[in-house]
Order: sequence, then structure tokens, then C-alpha cells
Amino acid sequence: MIQYFRKVGTELKQVSSYEADWIHVYAPLDNSQLELLAEQENIPLDFLIDSLDIDERSRYEKEDGIKLIVINTPVLNQDAKESDALYITAPIGVIMAHERIITISSVENPILTKFIRGRVKNFNPRDNELYVLKLFEQTVFQFLDGLKKLNLKRNVIEKELYNSSRNKELQELLKIEKSLVYLMNSLSDNDLLKQKMRRTDFLGIRGKDDYEDLFEDIIIDNSQALEMANVHTNILSGTMEAYASIISNNLNIVIHRLTMITIILMVPTLVASFYGMNLNNLPLKDHPAAFYIIILISIILGFLLIMIFRRNRA
Repeated sequence: MIQYFRKVGTELKQVSSYEADWIHVYAPLDNSQLELLAEQENIPLDFLIDSLDIDERSRYEKEDGIKLIVINTPVLNQDAKESDALYITAPIGVIMAHERIITISSVENPILTKFIRGRVKNFNPRDNELYVLKLFEQTVFQFLDGLKKLNLKRNVIEKELYNSSRNKELQELLKIEKSLVYLMNSLSDNDLLKQKMRRTDFLGIRGKDDYEDLFEDIIIDNSQALEMANVHTNILSGTMEAYASIISNNLNIVIHRLTMITIILMVPTLVASFYGMNLNNLPLKDHPAAFYIIILISIILGFLLIMIFRRNRA
């Protein structure tokens, strides 16, 4: 689907293709639509196709005066199965072409939805450099929001694990861990992209103090988000290792108790087995209270074993 926007006053309005300052492209799309758009806007077709690749890494490129920036953003995994991550990352392609800006994504990205719904202040699609900076800023905010939600979910699951050891909670922790890996890798790629863009002045904002300060703040916020993702990942890894140790320890305790019970029951059973044999020289064979004496001896031996185990445990 292709949408055309223009900012009139303070409002972003959907307009015809000829009036648009911002062209927003997102799936579902077919190749014919992409080819037609590339021909109309005189941009390389590869720029559009590459941006739709879900595995595309963060990068920038320039060809015939047309600039492409690909940045990875966090999105909820709508088709998540039991073992899939809660969050995945999807690239947004930003094409700066002939006084127009084109964004393209393989999903309906919540970051671009914020721009469309007017939830991002002080942006104008005519100012390409500011638009890109605002997009970077909202991307970092989206990462931070996703990290906070994952951390809250982890805390809730940890509390549930104190009272139960069901597989469901462990599966949820695994999904959170996968999500953190996706977010951390994308944050790292985005950080390298922004550092390189600042160093090469790819946006052409050198000398514009307001833009440079905003870009610097974005890079700092991205670094903080990356550090937060690292911390959450380490905490989660430690939690899962600790819980695995607790489960192993509890299993050892259960096996130890079962072994003690087996030994305690084995001795009386051994005595009773001897007297179940058809032998003539067994003690108490002809005694009228032999049955009760044998039961008493078995009980005494059992209690003796219990006392021995308790003493060794102390």
C-alpha cells in the first residue's frame, strides 16, 4: 500500500501523489507497484526492495544523489507461536529523493503510525534531515518502551516461579530472552549506523547546531538503551541459571529422601523375606508369638535406620 502525505499548517494530511512531501510505502505490495514507484520518483528499485527484507541490517547508501537509510525498529510479533519471541525487529527504509522523503517498511510500523497520527511534535516532511532525526528519536523511544515492558513481564513471571515450577513460566522467560537478543542486536547495529553517519556527516547537518545537538542526544539515548538491554539480558540469564540450580537442588533432595525411604523399607522386607522361606532351622520357627516378634524386630530395625540417618544429617 502507498500513502501520500503533506503537512498543511500543523496538520498532516493525505493528498494526491503530485502534492506529497512524504510517501509512505508498506506491505502488502507487489513488484509492479515498486517498479512503478521507482520509475515515477526516479529512484533505484533496489532501495525499495532491500528495505522490505526483514533481515536487512542497519546501513546507509548513496546513489546518483539519492540517499537511503535503513534502520531497524522493534515491533510486536503478531504471529508469535509458543516458542517465538514477543518482540522482533523490522527495518524501515528512508529514501531522501528530490525534495521528497519516502519511507518503506515490510510491516505497519508503530513508529511511522505515530507520525501519521500526529503524535510526533515539531517535524515536517519537507525538512528531510529533521524528519530522519525525529525518526531516529522515536525509534530509540520505541526500544526503551519495549525493554520496560519486557522487564515488567519478567518480574511478574519471576514472582509466579516462586510458587510454581510449570513449563509455561519457563517458556515465557525463554520468549523474553529471545526478544532481548533481537533488540540488543538491532540497538548495536543502529548505534554503529548513527556513529558512522555523524562521522561522515551523511545527513549534511554539520554547522547546524540544533540538529547536531539533537543527533548527539539520540546517540546517547541509543547507547543507554543498549546498556539497558545488556543489563536486562544479564539479569534474565542469571535468573534462569539460578532457577535451573534450584530445580536441580530440589530434585537431589527428592532423590535423597526416596533413597532413605527405600533403605528403611528394605530391611524389614529382608527380614520378612527370610521367614517366607521353607526352611526348618529358622529362629522362632515354633514359637507361638513368632509373627508378632518378627514384626517388632522389623519395626525396631526401621527406627534404628531412621535414627542413624537423622544423626548423619545433623
